[in-house]
Order: sequence, then C-alpha cells, then structure tokens
Amino acid sequence: MLFKSKNKSSLDKLKDKYTYLMRKSYNTAIKDKQKSDVLNKKADLVLREIKRLETQS
Repeated sequence: MLFKSKNKSSLDKLKDKYTYLMRKSYNTAIKDKQKSDVLNKKADLVLREIKRLETQS
C-alpha cells in the first residue's frame, strides 16, 4: 500500500484548530453559554492569527 504523507503547514493546523474550537463552542452553547463564549474567544484569537499569516504570504 502506498500512503501519501501530507505534511500540514502551520496555517493548515491553525485552520483545523479553528474549526475544532468553533464546533465545540457551538455544541457547548446548548448546555453552558459561558463555556461556549470562552471557546468562541479562543477561536477568534486563532482566526486573527490565520488572517495575519495569510496577509504575510
């Protein structure tokens, strides 16, 4: 079997982290709004970092 090893760039890793945090925030909002807000703020910081890296390229 052949496996293609795809090395993710730091930008791809940040995008995955952002997606994970937003999904978790959305699913948590049903039960705990405050925890959801904390996760959403973390996701916002990741999004800012993504935008910063994209403008550098």
